[in-house]
Amino acid sequence: MERLPILSLITYSPLVGAVVLFLWGNASTRAVRWIALIASGVSFALSVAMLLAFDPSQAGMQFTETFEWLPELGIAYRLGVDGISAPLVGLTTLLTLIAVIASWDPIRHRVREYYITLLLLATGMLGVFVSLDLFLFYVFWEIVLIPMALIIGVWGSANRVYAAVKFFLYTLAGSLLMLVGIVALYQEYFQQTGIRTLDVLELAQGNYSPTFQFWTFLAFFLAFAIKVPMWPFHTWLPDAHVEAPTAGSVILAGVLLKMGGYGFLRFNLPLFPEATQRWAPAIVVLSVIAILYGALMALVQRDFKKLVAYSSVSHMGFVTLGIFALNQQGLSGAMVVMLSHGFVTSALFLLVGVLYERAHTRELAAFGGLARNMPIFAAFFGFFALASLGLPGLSGFVGEFLALLGGFQSYRWAGVLGTAVVILAAWYMLRVYQRVALVRAPGEPPDPDDPELRMAITEGVPPVAGGGDADQHTPDPRTFPDVTWREALTLAPLALLTLWVGVYPLPVLDVIELSLRAILAAVTGERM
Repeated sequence: MERLPILSLITYSPLVGAVVLFLWGNASTRAVRWIALIASGVSFALSVAMLLAFDPSQAGMQFTETFEWLPELGIAYRLGVDGISAPLVGLTTLLTLIAVIASWDPIRHRVREYYITLLLLATGMLGVFVSLDLFLFYVFWEIVLIPMALIIGVWGSANRVYAAVKFFLYTLAGSLLMLVGIVALYQEYFQQTGIRTLDVLELAQGNYSPTFQFWTFLAFFLAFAIKVPMWPFHTWLPDAHVEAPTAGSVILAGVLLKMGGYGFLRFNLPLFPEATQRWAPAIVVLSVIAILYGALMALVQRDFKKLVAYSSVSHMGFVTLGIFALNQQGLSGAMVVMLSHGFVTSALFLLVGVLYERAHTRELAAFGGLARNMPIFAAFFGFFALASLGLPGLSGFVGEFLALLGGFQSYRWAGVLGTAVVILAAWYMLRVYQRVALVRAPGEPPDPDDPELRMAITEGVPPVAGGGDADQHTPDPRTFPDVTWREALTLAPLALLTLWVGVYPLPVLDVIELSLRAILAAVTGERM
């Protein structure tokens, strides 16, 4: 496995599929979908093989690939994964495959162009997680920007152009700041050593002044904070999620947000250890604000998709809290939250997409009583709602518990406030489940066997039909069919992974432990 360029194969399998689709201009819609499925399926299968061959007892990079690219500039093609990036590669290939399947029926126009864009996006995301050269990393980082903006702007909802432009400008601003940081780091290392290189592992050995670290850390931090997104850089996210097609929201929440958290772990902490410790208290404050703000905003949303989007702001706040608590528990919690959020929030967006395909609205007031005619949907939704609020035994609990434990150890007030916000998460998730699955549908007459109805009749109070102020043209939710086999196929693996990580997180913790210890040692100066 070490001799096989498996990381290149994983990364470029989607690109091969995109090239085939581009060259096959008259391919039928059916052929286009199957080519995209095969390309993403090959990438996923190879990532599973890579994860099975991964040795968690090694803290360094594995499956490395290196050859000189622009030697006079110190730029090389360097790939590798460790305990941080390997799980994220697996998550990316899984969600790409799920996105291809989830787009099978909903995407009906420009299907070939859509799948080309989606596969290009997959290659960009995978390249971000496997690159060990800063130039190569930046190229892949920028590759992600345009396909994601196109998916939102071409295949999104009514205000898709506004959301796509907003996403593009925010992300581009962060990218330009990071480019300034990369150039500064490259030049500073050359002045110190006389060596031109953009090798991340070599650059981490540099001895940078506190002032240089302070400002360069900030340049990288802002780029990644926009991507996470942290408060107050989050305002592009709700618009992007609401306007994106379902598969776009899955990729956006499941993978793109993780690129920011990964950037903190791969670059900010090991490259700028002194600046990390100086900036950490302020970043923890922003993280706690994000946790609280996201939960409060989710609590008042009437649009189902926007509710899930704001819950992402809150959950990613746990990620940054865990990272900048700067202890082993916090870092481990941040990684598990990233993986769990990829499973759970992606599934919630898939479930919103199921309803949108049937009702053509995301207004919560339009739904009710779905547990009766959509029992499988209600079961999936209840499961992922409980995972999102952090029920013990599911993946959300493991990550948030460790992140809060890490936060409590370093900043007791942050751990206390973060724990209190978990109650808000339970409030908004259980309330939306009750609204969608249990409460009577809008306009539905009361059940004659309802004891509350009998009491009302006894007291002379006229019976009230189902609640809600949905538009009169909204289809009756009582007529919605349950999830199809294809929809269930996208949800089932996410449910299994959510349960597995919640019940038996040890394999995940084993994979990430040594790599996180190495990062922590680089920040604190302690030996592993």
